Amino acid sequence: MKRYGVGLQLNFCTLPIYQRLVESGGSGEIDFVEMLCDTITGPIDSPQLIDPGARAQLERVRERHPVIAHSNWGEEYGFEPVEGSPFMERHLAAIAAMHSPWVADHMFYANGSNSHTWSTPLQFSRAEVARVADRARRVQDAAGVPLLHENGFYYMPFPGSHLSEAEFLAELVERADTYLLLDLHNIYANAQNFPGYSVWQFLDTVPLDRVVEIHLAGGQRFDGWYHDFHNSSVPPQVWEMLSYVLDRSSSVCGVTLEVQGRIHNRQATEMDDSWHDMVLADLRIARDLWQRAGAAQ
Repeated sequence: MKRYGVGLQLNFCTLPIYQRLVESGGSGEIDFVEMLCDTITGPIDSPQLIDPGARAQLERVRERHPVIAHSNWGEEYGFEPVEGSPFMERHLAAIAAMHSPWVADHMFYANGSNSHTWSTPLQFSRAEVARVADRARRVQDAAGVPLLHENGFYYMPFPGSHLSEAEFLAELVERADTYLLLDLHNIYANAQNFPGYSVWQFLDTVPLDRVVEIHLAGGQRFDGWYHDFHNSSVPPQVWEMLSYVLDRSSSVCGVTLEVQGRIHNRQATEMDDSWHDMVLADLRIARDLWQRAGAAQ
């Protein structure tokens, strides 16, 4: 797969930052953008698979940057039939419209609305590896591009798990012949909340040669927990983790910065003018680490 470099997830929060970069001649700060499929699809009961206004905006973005698709429905992890699912009926069209070289999906138990299961982890068991692998193969075949599983952030482990999340992912990609989106901030956040959770053990367990994309983000402590709010600078240890992975894997094709704030969670700090400088600084650190790793390979 083609190596792209450093990108920014484009959403309602980062669109003004992206537009400011373009208008100031700074669009070269990023090599691609990542877009959530739901931001361009029509309503599930609409005859239009892609919203016309969103399609026009997508084409303007594609004139400047490649677009990577990201799904948040978790169809390969759910229990409803894959066929006829929102992913199949809407997101396949979005992936095609974006001309995306791959599609990633957040790892959680999906349902028909995805409204109450966002931070519900899978049961990390071999029975679930087998069940999910079968669904993942069908999703990947239908998409026609590599499917990436994104490790999750969660508030409690699922009962009955006898594998670690990293062990689960390692067995899943081998069995399904799929790939990984390694969300380094999710790993970091889980380590902040669960004693004994080691980020380095996680990175040494997952097959780094199956990692195609990496997510970076920042978070916030609130009400006794560290949350994956995507509303602050990337923590120093996450930069260390990025360098660690890039030094050990030549399969990584893109590093994506996520910034969302209150559109991700109402408890997050509100976006202000300082976020532009924060995003630009994080993009530049990511690019420096990307280029250093590339020069060393």
